[in-house]
This record gives sequence, C-alpha cells and structure tokens, in this order.
Amino acid sequence: MRENDPVVVDYAIYEHGRRRDGSLPLEEAVTACRAPDTFVWIGLYEPTEQEFETIRHEFDLHELAVEDAIHAHQRPKLEVFGEMVFVVLKTARYVDSDEVIQLGEILVFLGEDFVITVRHGEASSLHGVRESLEAEPKRLRHGPGAVLHAIVDQVVDDYGPAIEGLGEDIDEVESEVFSSGRGNPTERIYKLKREVLEFNRATGPLLEPVNRMGRGDYSVIPQEIRAYFRDVDDHLRRVREQLEGYRDLLTSILEANLAQVTVRQNQDVRKISAFVAILAVPTMIAAIYGMNFDDMPELGWSLGYPFVLVLMATICFTLYRYFKRIGWLE
Repeated sequence: MRENDPVVVDYAIYEHGRRRDGSLPLEEAVTACRAPDTFVWIGLYEPTEQEFETIRHEFDLHELAVEDAIHAHQRPKLEVFGEMVFVVLKTARYVDSDEVIQLGEILVFLGEDFVITVRHGEASSLHGVRESLEAEPKRLRHGPGAVLHAIVDQVVDDYGPAIEGLGEDIDEVESEVFSSGRGNPTERIYKLKREVLEFNRATGPLLEPVNRMGRGDYSVIPQEIRAYFRDVDDHLRRVREQLEGYRDLLTSILEANLAQVTVRQNQDVRKISAFVAILAVPTMIAAIYGMNFDDMPELGWSLGYPFVLVLMATICFTLYRYFKRIGWLE
C-alpha cells in the first residue's frame, strides 16, 4: 500500500513533534516510527478488508477492532487490546433541508508509537485537525495521546452546529404550534424528536470513555494531555444537557399540539352543532306546513305565509345571537 492509494487520506512520521519531510513506503514508515520520540499517523477513509490488511499485519491490530473499523456502525466506545486503545467516535452534522442528523464514524487505533484513524461518512474531516496539530509542535511532542485528544475535541466541537440547527427547527415548530394557523405539525415534531434521540444515542456512550481518559486510566495518554480531556468532557456534558432539554421540549410541544388539535376539533363540533340547531327550526316549521291536511292553523290567513317567514327568521337570528354569545360561533 502506498500513500497515493485512494483509501489512504494521509500518513506521516512525526519526530519530536514535527512532521518528517518526504514520504516512505508504509512498511518502512512502520519501522521508522519505532525510534524514540517518534510516531506515525495514518488516516484512512472507508477501507475494505483487503485494503486494511497490510496495516493490520504491520501493527498487529486485534481482529475484532479491525472488523469494527471496516464495517463501522458501532456505538461510541473505548476498548483496550493489550497496549493498544481502540476508540469509536460518532460524528454528526445537521442537514437543515431534510431536518436530519447525518451520523458518521471515526475509529482510532492508538499505540505508543502510532495512531491509525479510519473515517466513515462525510462529517468531521480530520484534515484541519492534522494541520492544526502540525502548527503546534509542542502539543505533538506528547505523542499519539495528543492526536487522540485533538480528534475527540474536533468531533465534540462539530456537535455544536448540529445542536444549533436542531434548536432553530425546534423553535420554528414551537412557533407554528402556538400560532393562529390551523396547521398540524405532528409529523414534523415526531421526526425532530426522533433525530434528537438518535443524536443522544450517538453522544451518550462517549461520556464514560472521555471521563476515563481525563482521569488518566491509560498510559498512552500522557499526564499533560489529561486536563484537555476533562475540558472535552465538560463540553460533551453540555451537549447531552441540551439534547435532553430538546427532548423534553419536543415532548411538551407534541402534547401542546395534540391539545390544540383537540380544542379545534371541539370548536368545530360546537360550530356545526350550533348551525344544525339554527337550521332545525325552519326545517321543522316547513315540514309541518308541508303536510297535506285541510285542518291546520292559519292556512286560510292571508298573512300566514309572510308571518311564518318572519317567525323562522326571528328564531334563527335569536339562536345565532345566543350561540355567538356563548362562544360556539367564534
């Protein structure tokens, strides 16, 4: 495998915090990183099993971790295989046009002298992370642990725009529910709530691994980097709190929307009932005088017809005023 293979996004050897100029075949890079204060960082994008085979063999990676890295679709987690730490991170970006959270994955193999990142999906590109670290040799001198922190920090920072996009759409649907319109955004509320739950599942399991890295449970993460992980842990907890707040808010909005729908339905039923009652009076009078009997009151009266019309109009108007006053015809 060579650097120009499509699956290899970038790889480099770092000595004393600085990137070594030029490039080596991957097999030689593995040997070179064994020197003191030296490590290699290999970045891959959606590799197949065959494409990953050389790296697996050269770094003696555990087969279960390799399987996870190739097939992805894992929950956020941290596992230890001998002296190697394996971390699964969920990336996220909000697609506003579809109102969905698009999730991806970054899987990190971390050893004393190597970092291997495998990325799935479009979110959270690591190119900017690499450039930022290479501009700070002092951080890179701390080795692979500094790289892991930078990656986790970038992933958690990218949750911010996704949270903001969700919040804007939740505000919109809340305004729609309490507007004077007669729309029914139940489906939109349900979809937003589903996205919040998916996002929550992508971030929740990461809390414990980040906390453990901040406590210093792993020797591959130097003392100087652990405080930075505690800062990431604080940011991640704020993300979780926001998501839980969104979940509760959407539940309340959904309940309010259902209450609004029920109220509107009751108003419609009352309005229909009022008009039925108003129309029932002239219908009843007209039905009575439409019967073919000779002996009926006022049949021979010359003013009978206009009298009945006036009577029906008066009763209808009186009923209309009554229903209007009690709020059935608002």
